[in-house]
Amino acid sequence: MANVRDAMTDSPRTLTAASTVVEAAKAMRDEDAGIMPVVDGDQIEGVITDRDIAIRAVGEHKSPDTPVRDVMTPQVLYCFEDETIEHVAENMGEKQVRRLPVLTREKRLVGIVSLGDVSRKTKPNTAGKAVAAISQPGGEHSQSLH
Repeated sequence: MANVRDAMTDSPRTLTAASTVVEAAKAMRDEDAGIMPVVDGDQIEGVITDRDIAIRAVGEHKSPDTPVRDVMTPQVLYCFEDETIEHVAENMGEKQVRRLPVLTREKRLVGIVSLGDVSRKTKPNTAGKAVAAISQPGGEHSQSLH
């Protein structure tokens, strides 16, 4: 079985909590990403998603210069680089998330894994089951898988 490190996008672009909402939006645009890890050094502090920007920034009429810390999701779902892709796909379905930061066992950020990454590295029904679970009512959640 393949591990997450075999499927993830490594060395993801990151932001700091002091980055602005407009900087986050531009980084997402440039990277064609819906999520950006927010870090202090190589330690993850949270994530900012396109949904965070839409709901917590634009939806609440915040300035484009608002710091990411004011709109980010501080409770981060994550997985470890040495976990099996199948296990992580199952957890993604259970927790209804499409993307996860990937950490070392020392909790240092090393990548991002998406359902697309999972689908390229697993049997066809593995990603399909995760997508079916994610599509259930309840939306994306932010909490630790561990």
